[in-house]
Amino acid sequence: MQIDHDTVVLVADGRKILFFRNDGDAEFPNLKAEVVREQENPADRDQASDAPGRAFNSVGSHRSAMQQTNFHDLEEARFAADAADLLKRRALANDYERLIVVAPPTALGEMRKHYHKEVRQRLVGEVAKDLSNHPVPDIERIIAES
Repeated sequence: MQIDHDTVVLVADGRKILFFRNDGDAEFPNLKAEVVREQENPADRDQASDAPGRAFNSVGSHRSAMQQTNFHDLEEARFAADAADLLKRRALANDYERLIVVAPPTALGEMRKHYHKEVRQRLVGEVAKDLSNHPVPDIERIIAES
C-alpha cells in the first residue's frame, strides 16, 4: 500500500497512539511523528479487587458464579474508542485528507465500531498488525508491503 505525501498514519494498540505524517512521497515515505499518547493499562490481575461473586437460586440449592470482568480488556476497548474519537475530531478540523490505520486486529475492530463517516471517507487503508513498538523504518516498510 502506498503512503502518499501528507497522509496521516495512526499506529495504535490498546495503550499507545502514535500519529505520523508522511513528509516524503509514495515512493520514498518519510514518516514524521506528530502526536504520541500513552496510557497506563496494568494487567487485569492488578486492576481487579476481588474474585467474582456468586449468585444463589431461591429454589433449591443452585449456585452459579458470576462472570469475571476483565478490566484490562475494557480499558483497551475504551482506549480504541478514544482513538476513533480523536480521528473524528481531526477529520472534522480538516487536519488530514488521507488516513492509514495500523493496529492489532482486536483494537482495529473496536476502532471500526466508532469510526465517524468523515473518518471512513478519508481512510485509504488499514493494517491489522501491532507495530506500536517498531522503529519507524519498519513501520514504513510493513505498510508498503501490505
